[in-house]
Amino acid sequence: MRSVPSAQLPTRYGSFVLHIFTDQNGTEHIALVKGAPVDGCLVRLHSECATGDILGSMRCDCRDQLEVSLQLIDEAGEGLMIYLRGHEGRGIGLANKVRAYALQEQGMDTLDANIHLGFAADMRNYDAAVEMLAYFGLNEVRLLTNNHSKISALEEAGITVTEQVPLWTDTNPHNAGYVATMLKRMGHIASEPGLNSTNLELGLQR
Repeated sequence: MRSVPSAQLPTRYGSFVLHIFTDQNGTEHIALVKGAPVDGCLVRLHSECATGDILGSMRCDCRDQLEVSLQLIDEAGEGLMIYLRGHEGRGIGLANKVRAYALQEQGMDTLDANIHLGFAADMRNYDAAVEMLAYFGLNEVRLLTNNHSKISALEEAGITVTEQVPLWTDTNPHNAGYVATMLKRMGHIASEPGLNSTNLELGLQR
């Protein structure tokens, strides 16, 4: 993993220091750093989502989670957001993600669509994130996530997750099925207080 010189990056969510890291495959990853991160600070591992983060797609909750994470890290005064490239569509790539969208329009959920295309449920790898956390000297983190697999990935690499900090975001008619699948089939915790897969599905039926 190689890093390049950092620079200040003022954003609408606060001011951060921008770092770029290049992994052994030549993929560039981003770290937005607030203050002087120490063990136990807030950390977000955010998977690249061009449709959500850039285009504002309402089919997922990625952009909402990115924005909430940056706001919380800024309010805390220290921490970092790691933006992992190559994670599009849970690791299947942008073109295949759009193919999966087409299958979802035919009635599949997001998990079955990926599997139908010949992929595992989740193809993401977090080795780059582990190396970036090591660069900043972090052995313990409070992880901003609704996804237990990110916790497992860090802990298997020797990084202690002292707290899972959920990300509360609103659902909408376009991503309600996606969120329900994350809850019911992939073990995520709710993205809204009091939300679970049952009452979300009931809401879709009304």
